[in-house]
Amino acid sequence: MRRREVSAAALLALAGCAAPTGVLAPVEDAGPGGFRMPPAAPREMRGAWIATVDNIDWPSRRGLPAAEQRAEMLRMLDRAQSIGLNAVMLQVRPATDAIYPSSIEPWSEYLSGEQGRAPEPGWDPLAQWVQEAHRRGIEVHAWFNPYRAWHPSARGVPAANHVSRTKPHLVRRYGETQWLDPAEPEAAAQTLAVVADVLTRYDIDGVHIDDYFYPYPIKGADGNDVDFPDAAPFQRYLDGGGKLTRDDWRREQVNVLVRKMFETVRRIRPAARFGISPFGLGRPDLRPPGIEGFSQYDKLYADVEFWIEQGWYDYLVPQLYWAIDREKQAFAVLQDYWGGRVGKLKHMWPGLYTSSIPRPGATPAPTSPNARNWKADEILNQIKLQRGHSPAGGHVHFSMAALMQDRDGIATKLREQTYRDAVLPPANPWLGGQQPAAPTLRLDGGQLHIAAAAGSSVTTWAVWLRVAGNWRLRVQPALDTRVALAVEGGTADAVVVTAVNRSAQESSRVVWRAARG
Repeated sequence: MRRREVSAAALLALAGCAAPTGVLAPVEDAGPGGFRMPPAAPREMRGAWIATVDNIDWPSRRGLPAAEQRAEMLRMLDRAQSIGLNAVMLQVRPATDAIYPSSIEPWSEYLSGEQGRAPEPGWDPLAQWVQEAHRRGIEVHAWFNPYRAWHPSARGVPAANHVSRTKPHLVRRYGETQWLDPAEPEAAAQTLAVVADVLTRYDIDGVHIDDYFYPYPIKGADGNDVDFPDAAPFQRYLDGGGKLTRDDWRREQVNVLVRKMFETVRRIRPAARFGISPFGLGRPDLRPPGIEGFSQYDKLYADVEFWIEQGWYDYLVPQLYWAIDREKQAFAVLQDYWGGRVGKLKHMWPGLYTSSIPRPGATPAPTSPNARNWKADEILNQIKLQRGHSPAGGHVHFSMAALMQDRDGIATKLREQTYRDAVLPPANPWLGGQQPAAPTLRLDGGQLHIAAAAGSSVTTWAVWLRVAGNWRLRVQPALDTRVALAVEGGTADAVVVTAVNRSAQESSRVVWRAARG
């Protein structure tokens, strides 16, 4: 490692001590009794979904004035930062609509109350989410629903430029929902155009899709599943010489979209990540012994294990929405299953059903095997299990509302206990890119500041402070360049800083160190 030396006199002056002269501090570790560098920064994904559909999380209701929408956004991001989250998965396309100005799809009714009508006064919510999240050192992953065209919670009528009116041949009604037909190439092309548009126009950190591929089945009057109405495109396929069964043919439609979405992310924004959050149970023929339940492979036509084999993702967030003691959907067993599938080449972060903690004042659910009436400790214990099982390196909460309401003290307990120690997000070395250049530490008006190297793109700083002989990590947004030396328990006598880029790669370390005596 190249040797960097800085004057410790100025550092002591900042700490309120008498400053000796001419003392230098080397970067590399000294021998016995000498200066010891801090350990490698711990890493963990600490994320939360923010759902816009049916106003689950944001905004709290339809038709809020833009100023109130923005105020709610800021409160959410402030809460996320105070808890210790480092990423949000923001739903930007609830149902072939948009929470941002789009030339492809209409404004979402979950903002203004009427599909196609912009919030008033006008603003760009997605741009503000990205800007304000990055200001706090929080990643934004744009969450898209690739196929849903109309949600049962919708109260108005489709806008004139909604796909159900401009391209009705692409849309199928299924129960109370409308769905883009995955077998229509034009429908897939529209979804990919929407994703490409957001990747091009917004500085997002990732693209994210959840478990909605073909719709979850509904029951008919006879008690059997109602089949998805795609007979016409399947007949076209057969007439063209196709040989796949209808189930395999459906899975192939989803496979193609997932692959093309992954390729779109790579092509337009190579440093962004593509994440998938599937239903938490894998293919029935591949499950661990004793695991039972719904088959997304047979009902949603989602061949998640195949996508993993093909590498069409950067991170997987299986929705492990069951309590630890649920034997047939055992959290630890499922975590090991998905972790084993992903391995160490990419990321696997369990999705946690934090919203199963009841709202304050809510009537407790009846006691039953399926009751969602958890205490905060259920989530805290799931995180402990996640941390104890390699290669899982984080988790994502569904959803932000539970953290905003601090249900059963979950937000407080996370902040004060589980997330007490700062972390960097997991690195993504397969994305390539160069290691960021090392920053410099400088005095400016009696304060210690971090300065990025010229031309260097930095998202956060990893700042280690040595206080009373112990190292403490502080992760600061790139815009926060001031190093506060006075902390609880004393004043830092050494500072070690690295620059962190979009791929969560760290620069080499730069040190300021107080002299002895």
